[in-house]
Amino acid sequence: MEDQLIRHVVILGGGSAGWMTAAALAKSIQRDCDITLIESEEIGTIGVGEATIPPIRQFNDMLGIAEDDFLRRTKGSFKLGIRFVDWGLQGHSYFHPFGSYGRPFDLVQIQHWWQRARTQGRAQAMDEYCMAWAAAKQGRFDHPSPDPRHVLSTYDYAYHFDAGLYARYLREYAQARRVKRIEGKVRSVRQNAETGFVESLLMENGDSIAGELVIDCSGLRAVLIEGALKTGFDDWTCWLPCDRALTVPSETVHFTPYTQSTAHMAGWQWRIPLQHRTGNGHVYSSAFMDDEQAQRVLMSHLDGEPRAAPRLIKFTTGRRKLCWNRNVIAIGLSAGFLEPLESTSLHLVQAGISKLLAYFPDRGFDPLVIREFNRVAAAEVERIRDFIILHYHLTTRTDGELWQYCAHMPIPDTLQYKIDHFKHFGRLIPGDMDLFGNTSWLAVHIGQMNWPERNDPLANYREADGTRYLERLRLAMAQAAQGMPTHRAYVERHCATVIDCKQ
Repeated sequence: MEDQLIRHVVILGGGSAGWMTAAALAKSIQRDCDITLIESEEIGTIGVGEATIPPIRQFNDMLGIAEDDFLRRTKGSFKLGIRFVDWGLQGHSYFHPFGSYGRPFDLVQIQHWWQRARTQGRAQAMDEYCMAWAAAKQGRFDHPSPDPRHVLSTYDYAYHFDAGLYARYLREYAQARRVKRIEGKVRSVRQNAETGFVESLLMENGDSIAGELVIDCSGLRAVLIEGALKTGFDDWTCWLPCDRALTVPSETVHFTPYTQSTAHMAGWQWRIPLQHRTGNGHVYSSAFMDDEQAQRVLMSHLDGEPRAAPRLIKFTTGRRKLCWNRNVIAIGLSAGFLEPLESTSLHLVQAGISKLLAYFPDRGFDPLVIREFNRVAAAEVERIRDFIILHYHLTTRTDGELWQYCAHMPIPDTLQYKIDHFKHFGRLIPGDMDLFGNTSWLAVHIGQMNWPERNDPLANYREADGTRYLERLRLAMAQAAQGMPTHRAYVERHCATVIDCKQ
């Protein structure tokens, strides 16, 4: 019924989460609904640089954003995957690519042919058989080929960009499409005495902002979903013990088309190269390293000169028991926190927005709709959680208490099931609501040396020459990468802001 339509949506919080939500709603709701976003310039955001995964391109495409303009405005660069250094073993590295390892050439998956060739001493590292790494290790980038027959069609890409500039970019986009912005802080929350629904937000200046649907994008403060509604939180520290991050920008030295994650004694350090600076951060566990020591580790492993003082962020890994409670929907960090090991922070915002649009309510707020939203939200984040735990659990490092703990800790049954299948036969078992596909799981299993004990028995019945195929694939990829422009040259030609980076 039309009289049940939502007429007033209020978003609490700006930053990437708030303005992504506002932009998507402005694009999708074209009439008869007011959208108001409340934010305060005095309340900072966490992001100092952001690495993403390929679905961000779908979000920008949905908004009709041109890639070159977006990257120019956010001082962004391209990302072909993540290079992991010292994770499974000190002195060892591997690459998590966007795309695939070649193309299917036989009924049996490629890892079984690779495993057979490896045991015979006739295979190189698994990285050498994916196009994303062939380009990334040479510092090269170009758009994938649309021709599925070409090896250049077998990779994908995402972005690095300044999260603050992205929020500003989307703020302009949203405000040009009727979104009203209110500057200020919320003093109190008014709830209906019977239903507990949030009816209005009382501002410090005395104004009252009413809304029928309220979106909580207030970050780790979770002002509405937790502060007002006391929703509850599932703590995952037992599986993901890191609870601190120190962040600092530095001069850009290595303008790589990939994110780098380097494991340290009690955590790991990211490197995200942008056009104007490099974002760095040290994620660690305060149970195994104090803040002062963590800062020394971070600052001693910068590629370039620091451009600011380190900033400390404290967090607890986990999720809200409900992302949608009454008439409040939490999107972004207010819904929960997963460390950015696999660059999923903005994707979880995007996923929350997709569910918001898919299950957009009327004023009846049907419990069946809310229940399904929460079911899907929980499944999505739990599968990402399992994938991140995989990196910690599959380690042979013994040089720090954190790694010893992670190697022996009990893990979720859903993850143990996947590890067991790969360990026994090299098989990749898709899970319900998995964000990361077979390529991603294969990269981490092999990269962290979870060698299969046996191959798929079906491979023994096949006549394909897997070893020959792998070598031809490697050579074709290396040759194709040579023909690509450097990452720096591509950015300078198509989407440069003010380049201040040296390779």
